[in-house]
Amino acid sequence: MANTPYPQSYYAASANAAPARPLLQDDVETDVCVIGAGYTGLSSALFLLENGFKVTVLETARVGFGASGRNGGQIVNSYSRDIDVIERSVGPKQAQLLGQMAFEGGRIIRERVAKYQIQCDLKDGGVFAAITSKQMGHLESQKRLWERYGHTQLELLDQRRIREVVACDLYQGGMLDMSGGHIHPLNLALGEAAAVESLGGVIYEQSPAVRIERGANPVIHTPQGKVRAKFVIVAGNAYLGNLVPELAAKSMPCGTQVITTEPLGDELAKSLLPQDYCVEDCNYLLDYYRLSADKRLIFGGGVVYGARDPANIEAIIRPKMLKAFPQLKDVKIDYAWTGNFLLTLSRLPQVGRLGDNIYYSQGCSGHGVTYTHLAGKVLAEALRGQAERFDAFAELPHYPFPGGQLLRTPFTAMGAWYYSLRDKLGF
Repeated sequence: MANTPYPQSYYAASANAAPARPLLQDDVETDVCVIGAGYTGLSSALFLLENGFKVTVLETARVGFGASGRNGGQIVNSYSRDIDVIERSVGPKQAQLLGQMAFEGGRIIRERVAKYQIQCDLKDGGVFAAITSKQMGHLESQKRLWERYGHTQLELLDQRRIREVVACDLYQGGMLDMSGGHIHPLNLALGEAAAVESLGGVIYEQSPAVRIERGANPVIHTPQGKVRAKFVIVAGNAYLGNLVPELAAKSMPCGTQVITTEPLGDELAKSLLPQDYCVEDCNYLLDYYRLSADKRLIFGGGVVYGARDPANIEAIIRPKMLKAFPQLKDVKIDYAWTGNFLLTLSRLPQVGRLGDNIYYSQGCSGHGVTYTHLAGKVLAEALRGQAERFDAFAELPHYPFPGGQLLRTPFTAMGAWYYSLRDKLGF
């Protein structure tokens, strides 16, 4: 099988050294076979290994090859639909559980980084930036909502205060979340993979799961080998393909684009983001940006529905960057790439079980960095027989996209066009 390299991103170019892992060429037996070596799979594997399970991870390409190694690198709390939406659609007990979990993913990341000494440029502090007064009103109610669930590291920023943290004239105000922050996402995944192996877990790269033989003891087939397991965790997200057809119908891969400038130097970098916080705006199709450890601006935004790779990423994203920071007009772009995330119709994650022994989590809908780390813990709890938190996610209602797989892309793109028009008009 061909060796799949990482896409040419800033993260791949600045990744910590990591071993090439073997591909699976024989039959192995394990307690849990995890499909996918991104954050969901690695987090699941780590929690299971810490609880005495024997774990084997299968990865189609390389550790962190998908969204885990290509994202904006921002630690953002809660879910893509906030807790108030969840409260309106489920009962109070389920809402309470999901609300309490909304801030756990970021804590898990920090625990992992500290416990396993992962070098991933972790920085504290994330800003939600309001472009309109209506968005500022949303942030004020969001702060009250999050504080109801015990989340207190929040500060509302008026127009003067937000200028102190981001040198941009677009914003009316914002909210600073000091439990948010940013990381080098691929280095976080590589560090977690090393932690998995330090506990006896085995990771096979270039070893796609091509078929799952379901039954009392499932068998996961790869092109050159197979894994017999007691349990399976399906953690492929937007890169799962059609391995589990019932999961493909309820989700849609979407592409997001990221560019990275040349190094800006300390003075210019500090003038843009003096406290080195990461920023995302409050639009439906949002822009997000932050500084890298070597003082480049990493700027992302835009969504391509159906996950096609656009021909010229820089042409899509550079104008957005210059709208925020016109002072960067002469700065060179060193890297531009795209990566896929998985969207659900409700924009809430899909968690569940197929039969007695195949568990899955997917569809973070753009909030994956924190949620996936929580998902790993929740899946591991369920395998240990503690299913209360797993059930809180599993009972969320989910629907197939209208028109099925054929029409889901145009329908969703139309919806996004409508919301982006609302953003532009300030509704």
